[in-house]
Amino acid sequence: MQSWDAVWMVNLPGNRGSCWVATAGRTGYPLLDSSIHAETVVVGGGIVGLTTALRLREAGRSVILVEALEIGKQVTGRSTAKITTQHALIYRHLIDTCGVPTARSYAEANSAGAELIKDWIKEHAIACDLERKNAYTYATTAEGHGEIIAEAEAARQVGLQAEVLDRAPLPFETAGALCFADQAQFNPAQYLVGLARAVANRGGRIFEKSRAILIGEASRWRVVTAHGTVHAENVVVATNMTVKSPVGMANRTQPRCHTAMAFRVGDPSVIDGMFIGIDDPTHSIRTGRDGDGPLLVVLGPKFNTGQDGNVAARFVDLEEWSRKNLPVGDVAWGWCNEDYDTADRVPYVGEPDPENAPGFHIATGFNAWGISNGTAAGMMIADVIRGGSSPWHNLYNPTRPYPKDFHKNGDSQSIVQSTNDIRAGEAGVIQRGDEKIAVRRDADGSLHAVSATCTHKGCTVTWNNADCTWDCPCHGSIFASDGTVIHGPARQPLIPVDL
Repeated sequence: MQSWDAVWMVNLPGNRGSCWVATAGRTGYPLLDSSIHAETVVVGGGIVGLTTALRLREAGRSVILVEALEIGKQVTGRSTAKITTQHALIYRHLIDTCGVPTARSYAEANSAGAELIKDWIKEHAIACDLERKNAYTYATTAEGHGEIIAEAEAARQVGLQAEVLDRAPLPFETAGALCFADQAQFNPAQYLVGLARAVANRGGRIFEKSRAILIGEASRWRVVTAHGTVHAENVVVATNMTVKSPVGMANRTQPRCHTAMAFRVGDPSVIDGMFIGIDDPTHSIRTGRDGDGPLLVVLGPKFNTGQDGNVAARFVDLEEWSRKNLPVGDVAWGWCNEDYDTADRVPYVGEPDPENAPGFHIATGFNAWGISNGTAAGMMIADVIRGGSSPWHNLYNPTRPYPKDFHKNGDSQSIVQSTNDIRAGEAGVIQRGDEKIAVRRDADGSLHAVSATCTHKGCTVTWNNADCTWDCPCHGSIFASDGTVIHGPARQPLIPVDL
């Protein structure tokens, strides 16, 4: 069988990347190349941004959305795409740390988000492989079984239906499972393409390859890209981590990644449902498909962005676990995805400073559960812009207290003594005087260099040897191998350097 090692070593075309993105199709929205105005400008074409834009257009409000790359190609399009209110052991945690009202509000927000997704898929005829599936949280230890029982009780306290099972319907031994019936899964990239089409059909304007390089305030908010500017009364920054905020978000969150692999599978019905384990190392499992047929998608445990010097080894471990426990065939796809955790496991959404920066909205910190939470976030932001209120304002309050020691900066994991230590196909960070330089060596031996200093806050980047990116170990900015920004909080590329 073809292994991840084989895919990595020979660099097979098309296999590194998200299976969802590969089947989403192209969009082709224009580049922003002029100065224009709307009531609201949305920065970011993920699930938060597009949900906000469509809700505003449904109310007849003027909206412009700018996306740095292409719709569906970033964080949402690389997620596990489970449409569910079951978020591992969230409800017992929220009841114990925040109280029943907060836990109930979280359940209600995510229930509303999940229902809106399914309603919009039907209303706008979005072809995105929507499937009704049960969602299972499973344990492999006796201690985990006890946590499953406690979570079931907590879920029922907040009005959710939850059933405890003696074992999960998986082809390996488990010590129990919690089932949320009648949840769903889909292709998130196809869904975003469909949402964008709905926004455009309703008169919203979308611009791709239009990265926001400046967000400022004059007589109104303005978002500046390389070739154009949008002026608006409201700005919504929906960029995974906010690229600007009147109240700092970077230290309130912790950037984290996980590895994902999609395998060929002969009989997809062998795995029926969506699964997430609660015992370390955790794994998430669901079915899917690409243009060549059914897939089994498996995720590995999370790790802090830029704080692992050998991400490729995580794919080797994930493949070994998958082959040991699941009926998988050849590796079809492999990718990393990033999200931001919060200390209380609840996102930050809303206006960070409504008195001094009215009309400035953010959404970040989705703790790897951004499908339903992200939709609820977009609903909430749109409702506030439309002049209303939201029952989830206190839940998602972006200025709520947080422990000051939650965020953990890291150091570059790619420091080498000289370019002689960098083999063909690899990369490292060297020091020249006071300057740190990020250097990669092509297969033919040629060297390419950019500054290793992240343009956000000046941390030294780490080479991700699986995705071939430069990742910031402090605040999670990710740069392509040539230094261009994939996503922020950085807005400027790594500076080219002559060796």
